[in-house]
Amino acid sequence: MEKIDIMLEPVQAFLLQIYGFLPKLALALGVLISGWLLAKVARFAIVKGLRTINFNVLTERAGLDGFLSQGGIETDTTGIFGLLIYWLVILAALIIGFNSMGLTYITGLLGEVVLFVPKVIVALLILAVGAYFARFVGTTVIAYCKNIALQDSDILGKLAQYAIMTFVILIALDQVNVGGDIVRQSFLIILAGVVFALALAFGLGGKAAAAELIDHWWPRRGKGDGDT
Repeated sequence: MEKIDIMLEPVQAFLLQIYGFLPKLALALGVLISGWLLAKVARFAIVKGLRTINFNVLTERAGLDGFLSQGGIETDTTGIFGLLIYWLVILAALIIGFNSMGLTYITGLLGEVVLFVPKVIVALLILAVGAYFARFVGTTVIAYCKNIALQDSDILGKLAQYAIMTFVILIALDQVNVGGDIVRQSFLIILAGVVFALALAFGLGGKAAAAELIDHWWPRRGKGDGDT
């Protein structure tokens, strides 16, 4: 009988561990189900809210939705924001669930991912607003150059747009800790050259227009006007 008791002791210990683990597992499953439902609600609310404020119109005019469509992605930028929020809530629920089961090493890894997702969201927001602003500036430069009859207005407009867009991309990459000082310094040198070239082109091309404007507001006096 004693031998049987000795043989059953490991089994009893194992069953006791399972008995103590089952409530933790049930709690974790409850947290995951609640997190999944909350994630779906959060995703719907974010997408609905962004479309209400016409954020999808901004991203469409910025060219981001077209870029995603060309890459074979069926959703638009607004949908990607909703998807990121969805997984952010899911990951938070997983952290709570694994932490309730005492699996701290997994929660540490998931915690790093959770901290990274908001950076991606901010980077996408920077890209959306920056791309819209870059296209607006490019269109404005083209219109200005055509008004002053400057040649290569389309090239100058695209140059201004791409320069701003490159700067925006660098800011977005810096937000997600991608890129270094060498890349930023190299870009600043290139940007300074582009700005100087645009300023020189506008100065030369708009010289006649500026002279007409000055003559309109401050007309030159004739030779006889000086005698009183």
